[in-house]
Amino acid sequence: MKGLSKDSATWLEVGEEAASQRIDNFLLRTCKGVPKSHIYRILRSGEVRVNKGRVGPEYRLQSGDVVRMPPIRIAVNQTQSGPAVIPAREFDIAYEDDALLVIDKPAGVAVHGGSGVSYGVIEQLRRQRPEARMLELAHRLDRETSGLLIVAKKRSALTKLHDAFRDGAINKRYLALVKGRWCNALQHVRLPLLKYLASEGERRVSVSSEGKEAHSIVRLVARWENFSLVEVELKTGRTHQIRVHLAHLGFPLAGDDKYGDFPLNKDLQKAGLKRMFLHAAKLDFRHPVGEQEISLKAPLPKELRDFLAGMDRNEKREFGEISGQAF
Repeated sequence: MKGLSKDSATWLEVGEEAASQRIDNFLLRTCKGVPKSHIYRILRSGEVRVNKGRVGPEYRLQSGDVVRMPPIRIAVNQTQSGPAVIPAREFDIAYEDDALLVIDKPAGVAVHGGSGVSYGVIEQLRRQRPEARMLELAHRLDRETSGLLIVAKKRSALTKLHDAFRDGAINKRYLALVKGRWCNALQHVRLPLLKYLASEGERRVSVSSEGKEAHSIVRLVARWENFSLVEVELKTGRTHQIRVHLAHLGFPLAGDDKYGDFPLNKDLQKAGLKRMFLHAAKLDFRHPVGEQEISLKAPLPKELRDFLAGMDRNEKREFGEISGQAF
């Protein structure tokens, strides 16, 4: 909160290091210790102004913008203990250079704090690397999804990565275990997805003609009597896209606690599957600065490999081979 006042408005000029950053992310980093809900409240109410005008949370800052901040107060105990309660954590690194970092995120860890989560991957990385001038998520993974996650270390890299994700220039492939016998070797799934809030306030997604275009390509990897392992290539990156597409087609993800088969999930837990079976296994993209081609793979985590080995012991495999080198 350095430079901000609790008694009067403050004006902040945006420098090159914050250019192209969303205003909500800029405020979250500038106002450390302020609840996320309060940040969005002052944005929605118009108390935050950019160049004397109102902006939405999605507004991207430009170098030279002047941001007006209203008076902000935070509790003393928050200012004293905020950063200290975030434990530093090292993650398995799939790739790193001066411009970006790609980690293999474990399941059960949110990518960032908020919505009842005190901190996530990005906060832990910043805590573990206090000397880093910048660490920003280039995209997101669901909390229960494991696998490859890109973190930008330069603003120029972040901007180009955002453009590449938006334009579909980054090839993302996931491995998912689904209930049922998936038969098609390759199938394009084009079903529009709509985000909404459930009655209890939880964010949900459903297939709807009123939703946004969503395109997944599903390839069969292996099939047992009652389950199938598929690779899903995302051509768009909608919230919960893989989970909702496959569940809508009658093939819910094993262990999915939002869109899955809940009685089956209980049986799978007893059989050793304690998480959702969804893993971001492959990334192919052009380096945002050097422009060389980057191709990365993350093997299935041990708990998922062990579960598949148990499947082989309990069910006849009808199709496919699972090599340790590939998965």
